[in-house]
Amino acid sequence: MDDLQVLVCDDSALMRNLISRIIDSTEGMKTVGTAMNGKFLLQKIPQLNPDVIVLDIEMPEMNGVQFLQERKNKKIDIPVIILSSVATKGATVTMQCLELGASDFITKPSGSTSSNISSVSSALIERLASYGGRYARRKGKQVYPAEFFMQQAKLKEAESAAAKEGIIDKIKPATPSAKPTFSPTLWQSKAKEPAVITPLRQPGNIEIVALGISTGGPNALREVFAKLDPKFARPILVVQHMPAGFTKEFAASLNKICPLEVKEAEDGDLIHPGQIYIAPGDYHIVVEKSTLCNVIRLSHDDQRNGHRPSADVLFESVAKIYQNHALGIIMTGMGRDGAAQLAEMRKQGAWTLGQDEKSSIVYGMPRAAYELGAVQKQVSLENMAQEMNTIVKEHS
Repeated sequence: MDDLQVLVCDDSALMRNLISRIIDSTEGMKTVGTAMNGKFLLQKIPQLNPDVIVLDIEMPEMNGVQFLQERKNKKIDIPVIILSSVATKGATVTMQCLELGASDFITKPSGSTSSNISSVSSALIERLASYGGRYARRKGKQVYPAEFFMQQAKLKEAESAAAKEGIIDKIKPATPSAKPTFSPTLWQSKAKEPAVITPLRQPGNIEIVALGISTGGPNALREVFAKLDPKFARPILVVQHMPAGFTKEFAASLNKICPLEVKEAEDGDLIHPGQIYIAPGDYHIVVEKSTLCNVIRLSHDDQRNGHRPSADVLFESVAKIYQNHALGIIMTGMGRDGAAQLAEMRKQGAWTLGQDEKSSIVYGMPRAAYELGAVQKQVSLENMAQEMNTIVKEHS
C-alpha cells in the first residue's frame, strides 16, 4: 500500500511538530514536509508532491487566504484542510477559504499543548483520509480506505481515555492479530445488494425536501445549490455536520451563489416554499405540524449517531409529518447518519435520492442508505441539482 502523503503549513514550529506526530503515528499516513507560511508552501509543493495539505490561516509573509488565492491562480488541485484558531474567531474568514477552494476546516483548540491538539486528531485524520485518499487514488495510488484510518483514530482515543482511567490493559489488543486490518482493495469493494422496502403508500406530490450531508458537504452543497432552478417551489431543510458558530456564515456564503434564499434555521421559522434552511451547528432540526404553516423547531437533545444536528432526526420528523409528500436526499459523508430514517421515509412513500460512490468524497452515509434499500436512485454530484429540479417539477 502507498502512504498518504501530507504537507503541513503552520507558522508555529511547535504546532508543525504536533500535527506531524499525529500524522506519522497513523499507519498509512506520512508527513512529507512542513512549511512556515504560504510562500514556502508554494515552493515545496512541486518538490514533495503531497496528496493533501494542512493549512493554518494566520501566518507571516503569506497567510492562508493569500496562499489559497495563489493556489487558485496556479490551478493547483491538491486538497487543502484548514486547521486554524482563526476558524474559531472568524467564521467569515473560514467561509472565504472554502469559497477559494479549501476542501474543509477544523477549529484548532485553544492553547498549543499536545493534549489540546490531540482533541481534534480524529477529525484531522478523517479529513486527511477522505480528501487526500480520494485525490491519491485519482493519481493511481493504492491507499487505505478512510474507514481504516478512522478505526485507528478511534482505537487511539479509547487507549487515551483508558490510560487516564488507569485501565489501558483492558482495551489494548491482546495479540498482534487483534490489530484492525483491511484488504488493500477494500476501497474498491462494491456496495451490497440493497434490501427491499415495500412502501406503505405510493409517492405523492412533493411538499418538502430534506437533505443530509457530512464530509465533503461544504463544496458539494455549493455546487448543487448554485444549479437549482430559480422557480424551485419547495422548501429544503439541510443537515450539514458542522460545528456551532459556522452555519450562519455558511448559509450566507451559499446565499451568494444560490438562486433561492438560504438562511440558518431559527426556532419557530415558518417553512416557506423556495427557501433553504440550514440546521444550526449543535442543534437538531425537526418539523412541527401547524394549521396554517408548518414550522421549524430546534432542540439540544442528545446526539444521534455521534452528531448534533443529525440527519436521522430530520428525516424521522419529515417521515412522520409529510409521509409520501417529501423528497429525501443523502449525500457524501462518513458513517451512517441519516441511513435508517431515510429508509423510514422510503417506507412511508417518500421519494429518495442518494449520491453515487464515484462523486462522493466519502461513500459512507449514501452507501449505508443504499444497502438498506432507502435510495430509489443514485445520482452523481454533477447531476444532483438537475435531478432535484426535475423530480420536484414533475411531482408538485
